[in-house]
Amino acid sequence: MHLCLFEDPRVPALRPLVETRAAYDLRLGLRTVRETARAAFGPEGLVLHARPRVAAASKQTHDAPVNALPEKTDLLFVNGRFVAAGGAATTRIRDHVRGGGDARTFTHDGTLVAAWVPGASTHLPSGLLDAPAVPAAPFADLPTTTLEEAVLLRRPWDLLDALRPALHRDADALHPDASGPPLPARPHASVHESVVAVRPAQITLGTDVAVRPGAILNAEDGPIVLGDGASIGERAVVRGPCYVGPQTQVKVGANLEGSAFGYWCKVAGEVHDTIIQALTNKGHPGFLGHAYLGQWCNFGADTNNSNLRNDYGEISVYAPDDGEFVSTGRQFAGLFVGDHTKCGINTMFNTGTVVGTGCNLYGADFPPRYVPPFTWGSPRDGFTTYRLSKALSVAERVMGRRDVPFTEADAALLTTLHERTAAERSAHH
Repeated sequence: MHLCLFEDPRVPALRPLVETRAAYDLRLGLRTVRETARAAFGPEGLVLHARPRVAAASKQTHDAPVNALPEKTDLLFVNGRFVAAGGAATTRIRDHVRGGGDARTFTHDGTLVAAWVPGASTHLPSGLLDAPAVPAAPFADLPTTTLEEAVLLRRPWDLLDALRPALHRDADALHPDASGPPLPARPHASVHESVVAVRPAQITLGTDVAVRPGAILNAEDGPIVLGDGASIGERAVVRGPCYVGPQTQVKVGANLEGSAFGYWCKVAGEVHDTIIQALTNKGHPGFLGHAYLGQWCNFGADTNNSNLRNDYGEISVYAPDDGEFVSTGRQFAGLFVGDHTKCGINTMFNTGTVVGTGCNLYGADFPPRYVPPFTWGSPRDGFTTYRLSKALSVAERVMGRRDVPFTEADAALLTTLHERTAAERSAHH
């Protein structure tokens, strides 16, 4: 059995987080949606469907075929927005497949969650994965099972709801060092004897982790996982559940809780209930809460976001593809930022702000609650379009600092996004 993760017509509602990646590459906790699905279904192989706009970039990121149906293979199609956690929906799909069940679709609230198609290449059109979204029509004649319990990511803030459960679930899957020695005695890591570790059985250390003098790792309320090469600075406080990815640096005096940081980030200040995809720097004091940051972002010193309205009311957030603010149903929602966005010192973001890919913001006062992709400027000086040539040059320079090549696919992705969001900038500047 091969697993095919696909994107459906509702993926654009996850902007700005999907402007540069497929929906299944979004981080849930320690793992992405893709990694979670692969662990849940245990396929022999993986096939990926990606929108044409992100397909080339996806091909250079993954070693799996992209937009190509394998021949003579049984395929389990799974929606790239489906959180394949260890719940009843996942179990029903998995049991049906492993039990040799008939071809069948699984739906939730009218949305295709999964489709099991034995011998898929002989029953489905060869160009099925060429479309921007995999349609439900080719599966329409199959019997259907309704999954009342399925969780599908519909908006960016849904990832915040999924975060803490994912941190617990993913940490449990690692088999923490429950019977291991105290932290300073673990041979594969460097932990100073002055480090305070609360419930060390709930703390997992990767190879070459460094925890420096005076740091506090408190796993009373959830597990803490430090990836290979991660470092925790002096006097930093990390409260679980929390994940610090490989090569990520937690700076001196940081205060972290309920968050997940992908690989090779820098994190400082107060950060809670936040996801950072990877390769992003928030390396200075300042508050970041109930937020999701993409890759290749950089936040200047004392950048802060609000995550709670002064009247404690329900927060609305701008949905770029709907062209309007929509209700989140949440009292806490902070900031959602696309890749390659930078902001200067003392930048302030209001409650429920969305900032698109490739922006460069600076200056005092609050930017608008929606900043379209490739916006340059400040509330005082006004906003204009970030010149494409300059944006590409900066992206290449920043990626080079992490020894990551800036490829033709990367340039084409950003160029296409710059062109197709011109009308949004005109409407909002």
